Amino acid sequence: GTQRGARQRRTHRVNCTIRAFQLKQQRDKLKQYQKRVTLHLERERAVARQLLRDGKKEKAMLLLKKKRYQEQLLDKTENQISNLERMVQDIEFTQIEMKVIEGLKIGNECLNKMHQVMSVEEVERILDETQDAVEYQKQIDEMLAGSLTEEDEDAILEELNAITQEQLELPEVPSEPLPENIPGRVSV
Repeated sequence: GTQRGARQRRTHRVNCTIRAFQLKQQRDKLKQYQKRVTLHLERERAVARQLLRDGKKEKAMLLLKKKRYQEQLLDKTENQISNLERMVQDIEFTQIEMKVIEGLKIGNECLNKMHQVMSVEEVERILDETQDAVEYQKQIDEMLAGSLTEEDEDAILEELNAITQEQLELPEVPSEPLPENIPGRVSV
């Protein structure tokens, strides 16, 4: 059931991606059509201007009516492009939302599994055991502290200082002088 649902979601996501791509292609084709029509309209306007100069007012009127109709088609094309772009954005945003929801679902599943492994009672038991261990160690520390004399404490501190000094000792400095000229080195 779960694998089948995941496969269906992946298939749906792929289909949506393909559809978004197809919508983008359609939008691009409409934009190309729009450019062609715009260039054609500019040419027709120039032809209408020439017809007027030649005294052919009726033909110029007919051409301008045709131009006006094509401009209206161009406006409709612009609206279609806007609708396609909106639709592509909606699809892409929905895909993002689906990914977020899928991530939340996986996160919740992980949290639930973790809660199954470690219950509140288990955490309380571990905390209690930790507290017991800390108290036990305190008791041992108090017993040891009570049995040591001041001389023992001084000896312990002295040994600690000696160990610390051993760790800080630096290597011996060579007693013979360093050579003046090292082969291959230019003196400054």
